[in-house]
Amino acid sequence: MQATEITPVFVAMTDMTGCTQTPVTRVRACAGNGDYRTTRHIRHRNEQPSNILALDLGTTTGWALRTSDSRITSGTITFKPSRFEGGGMRYLRFRRWLAEIADLAGGLGRIAFEEVRSHAGTDAAHTYGGFLGQLTAWCEERAVPYEGVPVGTIKRFATGKGNAGKEAVIAAMRARGFVPADDNEADAIALLLWAIETSGGAR
Repeated sequence: MQATEITPVFVAMTDMTGCTQTPVTRVRACAGNGDYRTTRHIRHRNEQPSNILALDLGTTTGWALRTSDSRITSGTITFKPSRFEGGGMRYLRFRRWLAEIADLAGGLGRIAFEEVRSHAGTDAAHTYGGFLGQLTAWCEERAVPYEGVPVGTIKRFATGKGNAGKEAVIAAMRARGFVPADDNEADAIALLLWAIETSGGAR
């Protein structure tokens, strides 16, 4: 297990509506028309210099970012459209958020996303497909490498079992010093650690 040390970091992040996160260890702030949560900022001792973003795609997207100074930031963001908006607004917000994250990080070296092959229903499958299409198009436009990682691979890396439940992944991430708000954030953290520690599956 790789050692981590928890250090206070002050990062101000602003969403597309102008709501700014207070620079504290754990905050809630407005993002689009949903919640934007960040948790602890943890220095991860690793030599890889590039910025890596890991995503658990969905209307509530879990994310984790490792920047070139080896710090990890994670959270969740909700893209659910309001009552008077069309369904496509969630994807527009997602693209804007990706651009914002890339700008704040000073560019993205690569993006890893959780590759889901089976869904709870047709609506969930369509929603995931929409986010995936937006993500891959965004990456292609900016020449950012991207990689889909099967759910079982992430769970096996995090817990030792490819069929582990949500609570097991959350517990595993807490054991490594993180404080995920929910399973979406826990999955994104686990995916990011997988991308870092296996060099994207190369070892």
